[in-house]
Amino acid sequence: MSVPDEEEGRVIPISEAPSFDEPAADRSADELAEQFAEQLAGLLAFLRRRVMGDYEVDEFGYDAELTDKVVLELLRPLYTHWFRVDAVELKNIPHDSGALIVANHSGTLPLDALMLQVAMHDEVGRPLRLLGADLVYQLPFLSHLARKTGHTLACPEDADRLLRKGELVGVFPEGFKGVGKPFSERYKLQRFGRGGFVASAIRAGVPIVPTAIVGAEEIYPKIGDLRFLARTLGLPYLPITPFFPLLGPLGLVPLPSKWMIEFGEPIRTDEYEPSAADDPMLVFNITDHVREVIQQLLNELRLRRGHAFPPFL
Repeated sequence: MSVPDEEEGRVIPISEAPSFDEPAADRSADELAEQFAEQLAGLLAFLRRRVMGDYEVDEFGYDAELTDKVVLELLRPLYTHWFRVDAVELKNIPHDSGALIVANHSGTLPLDALMLQVAMHDEVGRPLRLLGADLVYQLPFLSHLARKTGHTLACPEDADRLLRKGELVGVFPEGFKGVGKPFSERYKLQRFGRGGFVASAIRAGVPIVPTAIVGAEEIYPKIGDLRFLARTLGLPYLPITPFFPLLGPLGLVPLPSKWMIEFGEPIRTDEYEPSAADDPMLVFNITDHVREVIQQLLNELRLRRGHAFPPFL
């Protein structure tokens, strides 16, 4: 059989004529069902591997599969929709060699470290190995999770090994002084310590990438500190914000500030001999230079970012 083609005046076989037996809605439903089945199969395969122990971790305990398929998936909505992060000057990140990413630290809770990790994975396509404070590894569950997601202790030995392996290593030299500072001191860098991160970069001969993060200062504006309770709990600080502890658990929801992350021009260290890492004056000068660059980036980026919150807030 055949049917007429009214536009061209020719007859085409019935097998080539459009079919109206299967509605578009049914086809769409079939596609969704097939997609769901594939996702379910992938989830079951993932769970089977986890239960059977069929996955790999490196010498530091980093579990790439768990990080990519679970942790970063949970963090990505915050990165994309809540904080609406813009990462700029990504060209300054090496794509196939080691580097030390040095950033400012703020926000009362260290969400800036996690957003930086998402930025590296999604925008650069490389994992970021973060160096964490001692307190992180004194807490049983948090210590295990940190190791699984690629974090390790902020000590020269671990930093040196990671950098020599060609990894991207992230460090926040301000430590708790930066993340726990009051809102009145926002975007003012705290002291950078003795420059151990600079010595590690020199020994490994990798560049230092100064990085500015704008937006984290506004998520939990710290207006006070419950110092006695913090000392009792063994914490560096216990913040008072406009919403915590007044609103209880609701006060822990971060405010949806607009974030920007800028990666500055790399500062080379391969022009020095590894033994130069033992020169305290050289290490101090480079540390001070990195701090000045990050402060300048923060000042400029803050102006470019504009208002921290959408007009409707």
